[in-house]
Amino acid sequence: MSKIDIDGDLIRELARMLDETGLTEIEVADGDRHIRVARQPAAVAAAVSPARSRMPISEIGIDEEDVTPRPGPKEAPPVDGAHPGAVTSPMVGTVYLGPEPEAPAFVGVGDQVSEGQTLFIVEAMKTMNPIRAPRTGTVTQIFVENGAPVEYGEVLLLLQ
Repeated sequence: MSKIDIDGDLIRELARMLDETGLTEIEVADGDRHIRVARQPAAVAAAVSPARSRMPISEIGIDEEDVTPRPGPKEAPPVDGAHPGAVTSPMVGTVYLGPEPEAPAFVGVGDQVSEGQTLFIVEAMKTMNPIRAPRTGTVTQIFVENGAPVEYGEVLLLLQ
C-alpha cells in the first residue's frame, strides 16, 4: 500500500476559500489526485456550540442545572478571528496546552511571546501540529483548556 502525500497548505487554502465564498464544499483534481474539503453549514455549527450564544440559557428554556459547561473561559470570546490579536486554530482537532500531558503549558496569561514561539499543539488525524505566535506580544486571554476540541477558525488566545 502506498503512502498518501497530503498537501496541508493546499487544504488550508481550500478551507480559506470555503470561508471567503460561503460554500460548504470544494473539490479540486489534478490528474489522479483529488482533494475534497467540506464542512457543515454555519447554522449547524452554531447549534452545536452553545458557549458562543449571547442569549442567557434561561431565555431558551433550559434549566442551568442540566447544562455541562464547556471547558475554557466562563464567557465566550468577545472577539472573532478578525480581531488583530486573535490567534485562531488553523484546523479542526484537539488542542493541547503543553508538549506532554503532565508538562506545564507553553504559555500563560501575562506571558510575553515572540513571533514563531509555540503556543499550543493541535492534534488532527494523529498528527501533532504546533500553533505558533503570528507576532510578538503579551498573552491577554486564553480561551481553551487542555484536551478541548477546537474548530477551524476558533479563537484560541489573544495577543496584545
